[in-house]
Amino acid sequence: MRREIDLAEISDGKRYEANDMVRVDCGGCQGCFSCCEGMGTSVILDPYDVRELTKGLSTTFELLLNSVLELNVVDGLVLPNLKMAGDRERCGFLNEEGRCSVHPFRPGFCRLFPLGRIYEENRFWYFLQTKECRRQNRGKVKVKKWMGVPEFSRYERFVLAWHDFLKKQQEQIGEEPDGEQARAVCMRILRDFYLWPFADERDFYEEFAARLLLY
Repeated sequence: MRREIDLAEISDGKRYEANDMVRVDCGGCQGCFSCCEGMGTSVILDPYDVRELTKGLSTTFELLLNSVLELNVVDGLVLPNLKMAGDRERCGFLNEEGRCSVHPFRPGFCRLFPLGRIYEENRFWYFLQTKECRRQNRGKVKVKKWMGVPEFSRYERFVLAWHDFLKKQQEQIGEEPDGEQARAVCMRILRDFYLWPFADERDFYEEFAARLLLY
């Protein structure tokens, strides 16, 4: 999701890389789950997220769309996001104790919080959102340890490739986001990267790269 923001207003003014230490460790949250409710449609899922959720829950993308996920338009493209439900608009994966029921395979957006990413010149940086997390006196931890994703360098390359791919598709749609071409592009993305399951026994990144070649 593209955001036009002033980093000086929402961050500590620093840019971080994978091995940098940053104050994000909130000690297991200790009963706080404010970041798991009231998020609207902002928790957007990429193909890696959906693959990990469907694998971890032994389910399908279609079944998740019938319960805890939904589709919304993001910068002209139709993409899945976590659905906030109920009076408090809570994530469907939040259990009665206020804990994440999919924590080992939670989406990248959740892993990243309260960090964000800023993309520029064929790379991205991390930044610390200083007004998002309610926990005080957070401890320092390396960015890649905080994220907790295996093969982190490969994961970062995937994140950048996916960002660049979506940007190109958005440019292809151009000034007619409601036109026939836009609908065709959106349906193709959903088919090739979400509805078409990534095989558990295959390397995700290799399979993802192969699907990008279709474009």
